[in-house]
Amino acid sequence: MKRNILTSAALASAFLFLTSQTTDEPIMTQEKDVTVINTTSLATDIEGYVGCTPVKVYIKGGKVLRIEALENEETPKYFDMVEKGLLKKWNGMPVKTAEKCKVDAVTGATVSSEAVIENVRRGISYYIYMNKK
Repeated sequence: MKRNILTSAALASAFLFLTSQTTDEPIMTQEKDVTVINTTSLATDIEGYVGCTPVKVYIKGGKVLRIEALENEETPKYFDMVEKGLLKKWNGMPVKTAEKCKVDAVTGATVSSEAVIENVRRGISYYIYMNKK
């Protein structure tokens, strides 16, 4: 119980800090009935093999619609493997399930995969946190 409270407090502090940072693009936007989470400024500390691997997480009705990789500096040959083998793993999942889902990295692009997985997890956690208010 005490650990859960400390974890929640740490997450809340991190989100407040990150959302207070100046950014050109908002973290959370609405496109009709779809919420879009952009991890570009939310996950600047998460790096793939070459650099940051931001994503957009599209959520509708409490479920992940899709994940879209954003511009990054990863080697195209390897990042294509990540896009083809990883990004659809969360489609259709309820956000609470998707946040805790154990997704395997793509063989041959492990570091990039792990960064994308953490970006997705951070984006979904942000969505859940912001919708508790």
